[in-house]
Amino acid sequence: MAEHHLAQLNIARMKYPLDTPGMAGFVERLEDINALADSAPGFVWRLQTEDGDATAIDYFGTDMLVNMSVWHDLESLRQFAFRTAHRELLARRHDWFDVMDEAYSVLWWIPAGSIPTLDEAGARLDALRRDGPTPRAFTFARAFDPE
Repeated sequence: MAEHHLAQLNIARMKYPLDTPGMAGFVERLEDINALADSAPGFVWRLQTEDGDATAIDYFGTDMLVNMSVWHDLESLRQFAFRTAHRELLARRHDWFDVMDEAYSVLWWIPAGSIPTLDEAGARLDALRRDGPTPRAFTFARAFDPE
């Protein structure tokens, strides 16, 4: 069994309230994309409320959506994010979300079997913003091994 899993956080500032026509294209796909993640090879866990998604979580602010998940490894997450229908949402993200001036996505290694907290995720994002990619907090473009 692997000693480490990969945690990821990404946040996005919505251009429109979630329940308005401006966000409809995103909202209409959310359940399917979450189900795709849940069944993806290498998927371990994702942050969600009783509704099955994380849209009601306002840890980073009421206009921000948060996505946090755990994967067996970097390649599993990369496959899901960039080589499935999830990629279609990435291509349209500027329809629904503002361009952010600072890092909005962070990756980090956790002990296998553990679940990250939003406090931990926020600290990792802050570390990436402050220090750039390091073994503590990194990106797809500059990734580090668990060791």
